[in-house]
Parts: sequence; structure tokens; C-alpha cells
Amino acid sequence: MRKTFLFMDTILNKVDTKGRVSLPSDYRAIVKETNSEIVCYRSLSAPCIEGCLEDLLDKLASDMENSLDFFSQEQDDLTNLIFGDAKRYPFDSTGRIMLSEKLLKHADITTSAVFVGKGRKFQIWNPQNWEKEEARIRAEVLKNRPSLKIKPEGN
Repeated sequence: MRKTFLFMDTILNKVDTKGRVSLPSDYRAIVKETNSEIVCYRSLSAPCIEGCLEDLLDKLASDMENSLDFFSQEQDDLTNLIFGDAKRYPFDSTGRIMLSEKLLKHADITTSAVFVGKGRKFQIWNPQNWEKEEARIRAEVLKNRPSLKIKPEGN
């Protein structure tokens, strides 16, 4: 059985003047153990940065090839916005990644960043924007009380 690696927790880290931020130690451990790389791109749905292992983008590429017409506008738009924007971000000996100016500007990140674990991916937010988004999410979930059916293993 293949081991699953999940990005979890919410971690605040400082960003230096060059755009370097420490990747949380749990995230670095996942990168090392999977022998993969972190890939980041601008979120399509929020003012934040999306991050994941390169393996997840590889799976996404395969799924898109199998479910979307290769020459469709939808496939073209999604691949442009995701893969045309994505970049590998290796971390240095101190565990920092250097985020591009394009990503920092999109997420309005200046002196600090919040890493938000989302399972197979994570997001990087401006701390004040994340605080507002988290409050919105909590209010929405409490109002709607969604249910989640967990499938038994082996299904």
C-alpha cells in the first residue's frame, strides 16, 4: 500500500526582502521523503498561492488529457493558467523557497505569509487575507453543516 503524504496545519512565517520564506519543516520532510519538488502557481479562485508536489500536477495533467478534449478552449485555458504559471521551487539549505514577484503580488504578500495545509496541496496567504477567508469559511460551514461520507477502505 502506498504511503499518503498530506500537507496539514496553518503556519505563519516571515518573508525577507528578497521574497524568501521558510517552507514549514513538515512540508520539507514530505518533499524529502517523496523525492519530489514543490510547485507553486497563482490560485485560480483566491488571492493566494497554490502549492503542491510535482507528482500532483503530473496526475492533474493526465486527468485533464483523459477528461477534456485536447483541442477544447476549456483544456487550453486551464493548461495555460496552471502549467503556464507553475514553477518548481526548490528550498535552500536553510529550508527557504524564493517566491517570484508575480506570486507575491498576486497574493499581496509582503513581510509574512501563512501556509495553509489542504491535504495533497497547500496555499500561501497574506495573513490578514487568510484571517478574513478563514472566518468566511467557518461561517459558511456552520451555516450549511455539510456532511461527509467516508468510504470504507478497499472501495
